[in-house]
Amino acid sequence: MSFVELFLVAVGLSMDAFAVSICKGLSAGKASFKQMLIAGAYFGGFQALMPLIGYWLGSSFEYLISSIDHWIVFALLAAIGINMVVEARKDSCSADTSFSAKTMLPLAVATSIDALAVGISLAFLKVEIVPAVSMIGIVTFVLSAVGVKIGSAFGGKYRSAAQITGGIILILIGTKILLEHLGIL
Repeated sequence: MSFVELFLVAVGLSMDAFAVSICKGLSAGKASFKQMLIAGAYFGGFQALMPLIGYWLGSSFEYLISSIDHWIVFALLAAIGINMVVEARKDSCSADTSFSAKTMLPLAVATSIDALAVGISLAFLKVEIVPAVSMIGIVTFVLSAVGVKIGSAFGGKYRSAAQITGGIILILIGTKILLEHLGIL
């Protein structure tokens, strides 16, 4: 997986956290720098941790499914991408104003579950995991912090577009990986 592809995966994965961050900023009113850092740390941290766990799981069971791993990668990325597009169409943006651990922890876990599946895919693709999770974590940190500010300034206007874009990116990368393994590209 090239640097550009990995960056696009990181952006795609971060779109759920970005959308939730926009909602958090919207609910917070005038967002502080501290709130931006809190959102970035929670979402970026969990977006980095989950693919690491997924990578470990994928590496542990790779020998059982190595002949169909490209189909699994495609299915996981496509399913995550389609789910993101469907969720974006629901047009809901409700988040409470708290940035406490009690509020942020469940949001961070919920928005990073898809990163667990991507981590499994990264194991099948033999991607170097430390640079990959670092990229995913940093991109998500930055976009989440910026999302709080955008939500504070502009409201939920960009939430849906961000999720749709992220979903399409993941679907396209999954398709590219499948077509490469089938020898079409």
